[in-house]
Amino acid sequence: MRNVKVDLVDSGVPWLGRVPESWTIKPLWSMFERIKDIDHPEEQMLSVFREFGVVAKNSRENLNRTAENRSIYQLVHPGWLVANRMKAWQGSVGISTLRGIVSGHYICFAPRHNENGRYLDWLLRSTTYTNGYALLSRGVRIGQAEIDNNELRLLPILLPPIWEQLAIVEYLDRETGRIDTLIGEQQLLIEMLRERRAAEISAEFAKAALTPLRQVIKYAQTGPFGTQLSAAEYVDSGVPVINPTHIQRGLIVPDASITVTTEKAGTLGRFSLAIGDIVLGRKGEVDKSALVDGQSAGSICGSDSMALRPAAGTVPDYLWWFLQSAEAHNQLKFWSVGATVSGLNQTTIRNVRLPLPDEQEQKRIAKHLYAKTAITDTLIAETERFIELSKERRSALITAAITGQIDVQEMA
Repeated sequence: MRNVKVDLVDSGVPWLGRVPESWTIKPLWSMFERIKDIDHPEEQMLSVFREFGVVAKNSRENLNRTAENRSIYQLVHPGWLVANRMKAWQGSVGISTLRGIVSGHYICFAPRHNENGRYLDWLLRSTTYTNGYALLSRGVRIGQAEIDNNELRLLPILLPPIWEQLAIVEYLDRETGRIDTLIGEQQLLIEMLRERRAAEISAEFAKAALTPLRQVIKYAQTGPFGTQLSAAEYVDSGVPVINPTHIQRGLIVPDASITVTTEKAGTLGRFSLAIGDIVLGRKGEVDKSALVDGQSAGSICGSDSMALRPAAGTVPDYLWWFLQSAEAHNQLKFWSVGATVSGLNQTTIRNVRLPLPDEQEQKRIAKHLYAKTAITDTLIAETERFIELSKERRSALITAAITGQIDVQEMA
């Protein structure tokens, strides 16, 4: 991104910093009027995504279920400002281009201005403003903070002249479009590399899966339930508790805040992980597994996980590679049980079958897969890093444009 000198002055707002002296700042209340218009159940459902702004709800994957009584939802029109009061600090804010209904928990504002809606959308969804929302929000519970409505009314809206708003919109549409295209191409590359990796693994387990898992393990142990371990007993920087969220790319990545004291770990000895154990997800994430090494030995198997201890004659690495295969994933999903969330237990896991060559061949297969997938894993990691850097550049470009740090006319 090429820097172009712009005359800047202090905005008077710490989180906005310095802005062009010809730009103005108005409070949100002078540009928008809060309105709650309900009882329009026939309208299409809209939602606010941090990555996309206000979109049709069915156009994106959305875990939030629509209520049976759609009359409680609020009607918004094109040009309206919509903010998720609980997630504004994460960027769930936007100017709608659609007519439809949104959650009653959102805050909706009708426009009372003649500014460019596309510019306002770029502005209000920028990292700069996301940081501003965080300062106006207060904690409700872990991971959620509610924006203060009275403070939101005073939110300073940074406004360049209308002709410059149009220039910024044109510039950002063009430049972010290029970056988004590049990111999309890299994401397709990652999908292709992951498919190649999966094929490499599956090729080594193509023989008939005849040996029941119960014959190749000493035991299967699910994590502690109920009163055995509660979230209230977690401490910082203690003995790690390993759940599926702590299994990333086949590795155990503990969370320093999800740990227990040494004394508590002592009472949970039966759930302690040893070198060579395999810990896998048992609820909804049965395709996640990791081999326990010296660094993670002694950790506690979490309640959403299961630990497998290989028997004599079973090479732990071979068993772990099998659990990475499509054949294993299909069986694990088949044997998962549960009314609402799939889950494995100590009985059903034993029904899984695998091909079992002699110990020497197991070692050969494991060694071959480590070598074969290493190249693919390196390419995936490099591509993911490229995408991360591209997203950082995209965010920096938006921030520079909407705060006047660059003259977009000169950048054309």
